[in-house]
Amino acid sequence: MAKYYPDSKVELSGFTAKFYDNIMNIASFGLYQNFIYQAIKNMAINSEDKILDFGAGTGRNALLMHKYLSEKGKIVGIEISNQMIKRFEMKTQNIPNITMSNQRIDIPIDFEAEYDKVFISFVLHGFPQDIRKNIINNAFNALKTGGEFIILDFNEFILKETPLYFRIPFKTIECKYAFDFVEREWKNILKSNGFHKFEEFFFLHKYVHLLKAIK
Repeated sequence: MAKYYPDSKVELSGFTAKFYDNIMNIASFGLYQNFIYQAIKNMAINSEDKILDFGAGTGRNALLMHKYLSEKGKIVGIEISNQMIKRFEMKTQNIPNITMSNQRIDIPIDFEAEYDKVFISFVLHGFPQDIRKNIINNAFNALKTGGEFIILDFNEFILKETPLYFRIPFKTIECKYAFDFVEREWKNILKSNGFHKFEEFFFLHKYVHLLKAIK
């Protein structure tokens, strides 16, 4: 499948998409799995929440979130990678309140305000800024009043001031869009798009954060 954004590294296919969870575990020396568990715990999911998972990937995050839901809650994943959708559906096939939608999040979507939470994990940084605004607007439109937009992604930092052990892998692995992402003031951006009452949790020496924003 051709990429919509050739300079991005969040559109995955082939071997990387199929074995994404294993690759992330190995590349992070096991740290990725541990902080994902903690980040989802910090989401403070209520048992009847309706959750929209942008860029849902292989279903790992959906399964972790589902542990906090009752049968009255639900998760809807949105993903465009066919390989990841197959993994997602295989992992969640026996769970009726987890479903998948093959859909793009980077273009306007006609959502009704029905979700309690919109979650996006390590996806937002991989788009140009004007496209990120479309994603933020989609989240806003999908949420009920009082609902939460929850972003798990890189925190704000000045890359040239980070230690070499972080700077070199970041420059090597990440796409060009990530370099401007980390230098933007995301609470101000979200505020200008209608969100307020922010809460943050930090991971990996504060290079990663979970940012909650209320509609």
